[in-house]
Amino acid sequence: MEVRRLTNNEVPPMELLVEADPSPHLVQEYLKNGECYVMEHNRKIIGVYVLVSAGDSAVELVNIAIADKYRGQGLGKQLVQDAIQRAYKAGYKSIEVGTGNSSINQLALYQKCGFRLAAIDKDFFIRNYQQKIYENGIICRDMIRLRLDF
Repeated sequence: MEVRRLTNNEVPPMELLVEADPSPHLVQEYLKNGECYVMEHNRKIIGVYVLVSAGDSAVELVNIAIADKYRGQGLGKQLVQDAIQRAYKAGYKSIEVGTGNSSINQLALYQKCGFRLAAIDKDFFIRNYQQKIYENGIICRDMIRLRLDF
């Protein structure tokens, strides 16, 4: 599996990106300011993540997704670790990520990768998404912010 940055003339894999963030408008907005990385297997994109600078000292992992067929194989963890390494090598002091209060698997993954709980943005998903989001039988209301300091 290879992870590489998309070039400016390549089209980001929107079908994967909107699996992680159901707002195509928000995805397009952070793609304008971010760097999109893809994981490929046999020249096919099977994973994606986006990093956006959050100032001089921090970068945010704003989207991460693995194609359904490839989930449960540790590839999401590989993408998170790749993002951490790129942030560290770029000289950032920390990497941040936000996920929904209902995103139980994602919360576990980020903590296994060394992230620590940093803040809660109450009602973030209510304010920013027109349709309600449900995961694991839970309504997604709050953004759980996590950070890994280098």
